[in-house]
Amino acid sequence: MEILGGPHFAVAGAGESHGPAVTTIIHGSPPGFRISRCDVQPFLDRRRPGGNKHGTPRNEKDKVVFLSGLYQDDTDALLTGSKLTVDVDDQSFETEGYEDGFTTGEPIAAIVLSTSKKSGDYTQFSGPTGEVRPGHTDLVKFHQSKGFVDVRGGGRSSYRSTITDVIGGSVARIILRECFGTRFVSSICQVGSLKSKKSLADTLTIDNVDEIETSLGEAEIASIDHDFANEAGELIKETRKRGDSLGAAVEVVAVGVPPLLGQPLYQSLKVRLMGALGGLNAVQSCEIGSGVNVIERTGSENNDPIRSQGYQSNTHGGLIGGITTGSPLVARVGFKPTSTINLPQDSVNKRLDEIEFELAKGRHDPCVGVRAGVTLESRMAIELLNSVLAYQATAHCGDSIKLF
Repeated sequence: MEILGGPHFAVAGAGESHGPAVTTIIHGSPPGFRISRCDVQPFLDRRRPGGNKHGTPRNEKDKVVFLSGLYQDDTDALLTGSKLTVDVDDQSFETEGYEDGFTTGEPIAAIVLSTSKKSGDYTQFSGPTGEVRPGHTDLVKFHQSKGFVDVRGGGRSSYRSTITDVIGGSVARIILRECFGTRFVSSICQVGSLKSKKSLADTLTIDNVDEIETSLGEAEIASIDHDFANEAGELIKETRKRGDSLGAAVEVVAVGVPPLLGQPLYQSLKVRLMGALGGLNAVQSCEIGSGVNVIERTGSENNDPIRSQGYQSNTHGGLIGGITTGSPLVARVGFKPTSTINLPQDSVNKRLDEIEFELAKGRHDPCVGVRAGVTLESRMAIELLNSVLAYQATAHCGDSIKLF
């Protein structure tokens, strides 16, 4: 079974890029936390295709409907708002989704419909003579599935599957914020060869997080460096016109992180975070804290000084030996250029006959990193909440989580 997080808090999903819907199941949510559809929807709005002019032209509204795992005695408030209508055998069936309720501890189910599909754009990739896009999963998925693969929009390999990540991460971040004041923020720090001159990790604090979140939310390119963002927007625009794509790097930071979470070796939170963030679609690198820059330092330069009130710097990105220190969690994630481009390329068909590939139709992001930040935040939140529940499930049950 493919899940994100776990075993204490885990998220599972189903649904292809051009299927009817993406379904999400959240396991292990503690009972008693209020979840409103309106609190989750803004995170999906940040992720959705069509929400940013620098992303794919596919325009999905991606409205979430909760189907289980929430309850309150005021059933009018619980059921107000979301409705689902299904027509089967000339009959119409309608039911209400959950709008606002408290987690019951049972699995939370959610659904997001896919309504802006152009499946005919993908006939070029169908069958044993279908063409293969370099850099995409077309060839390996075809042979792995013995030819029974959904080629529309990349099927399950599509970035659309990250709807599940964001819904699960939204629930996790609501719980973490209520319990510890934890907040998650991301900023694009590189597009192609352009690099931001400002670091989110050097800027973000628990005191200015609201201000920075508002500023990032209003920007077309979500970066704390506005000059860089303007240049990056122009670069993406010009690259799209040429039919090509760009890579990007995204900095993701959590503040208000409880200390002492994680294990020192195989269940190290560093291992889990690097796997969760590094395993996201199109990601090719994941650095924690100062990342590759530590290679050039001496120990005396790299060690974080400690005083009675806490760590005085954060080169380790909030993790020592895979265990949280209470300092901000800091990661930098690198995305490859979008594989689907409009330029001719050397490739093969599914039977491995050599061809010159040229995209006939399709819609894609010229720089997938532009709308990836909320998914990285979500994956970090899922892993962090799982670690909190693991801590509480041990001999520390009932203890407050504190170090300094």
